[in-house]
Amino acid sequence: MSSCSGSGPAASTAPTAVADEVFADGKGRYADINGGRMYYEVHGTGAPLILLHGGLLAGEATFGAMIPELTKTRQVIVLDLQAHGHSPDFDRPLSYEALADDVARLIDHLALGKADVLGYSLGGGVALQVAARNPDLVDRLIVASAPYRSSGWLPDTRAGMAMMDPDTMRQTPLYQMYAAAAPDPAGWTSLVTKTRQLLTQDYDWTAQLARIHAPTLVLAAETDALARDHAIEMTARLEADTPGRARLEVLPGTTHNDIMLRPDLLLPLITGFLDNRAG
Repeated sequence: MSSCSGSGPAASTAPTAVADEVFADGKGRYADINGGRMYYEVHGTGAPLILLHGGLLAGEATFGAMIPELTKTRQVIVLDLQAHGHSPDFDRPLSYEALADDVARLIDHLALGKADVLGYSLGGGVALQVAARNPDLVDRLIVASAPYRSSGWLPDTRAGMAMMDPDTMRQTPLYQMYAAAAPDPAGWTSLVTKTRQLLTQDYDWTAQLARIHAPTLVLAAETDALARDHAIEMTARLEADTPGRARLEVLPGTTHNDIMLRPDLLLPLITGFLDNRAG
């Protein structure tokens, strides 16, 4: 989980016949998704790419610095997951599976057919679940700084997740970013509590990795919050039945918290992978 900043270009009209509610600034829209309201923005035209932010973050704040370059050759859909950013919370716990189902529903809602999916940290876990639960919806997959087993997080990282406290974290830039975007800033306590509960649950998606058929790029920071061996193992499992279908890239001089702040390193890897449809 990190704090990022940036802003993208004005959004284009959403590729759907459904009349979604337009956000006040005219850039984004709200879609009714699985009992909640999801905020999303659509930028550019071309093959669709969905961007999934990390825990306690938001879409544009995480990926805004990369959106202008990405939209030169593709359509970018950046969204806020339940209770994050502009998306309000509702009476449902946060779970990777439920959030993945929300993303799958948005793909259908926007009539995208299939989409490339990029997820970072918590959003990387959601991306893995989207691809495992809906392999027909994902064309190419990028997973950044996210494990497929909860034990893949380093022990210190898991200990820090268990100590996440809403009041203490009000003194951080994460809260300032949340308060500036949230429909109800009073929802901070619920967001942190639900996120802590999600991040401290034990899970193992070994069996589910076999359901992922999309070519996959695994990204890791040089100093990440998950073990390097875990990222290597995940990459090997993802290409177990099709050698070359997955590859791992480690970004030098980066940490888990700042990896998304390095578009100079990320963009060549992301665009090269997405553009290589034969690979």
